[in-house]
Amino acid sequence: MATLTISRREISALTVDDVAELAARLERDDYASAFEGLDDWHLLRALAFQRPELAEPYLYLLDLEGYDEA
Repeated sequence: MATLTISRREISALTVDDVAELAARLERDDYASAFEGLDDWHLLRALAFQRPELAEPYLYLLDLEGYDEA
């Protein structure tokens, strides 16, 4: 099974247009397999941590929920 590995260098090379295209694919949710969708989701998640200014308009696609550790 192949796994997706994304380096910090690759993430730093992404542009606003690249992220918009990624988000459009996630919104369409028209993937040949669920794993392709997960790859895009993980890429957007990595962007949210490493380059939050690019991912901010698309955070709703990540469906992240805050939780209380108390």
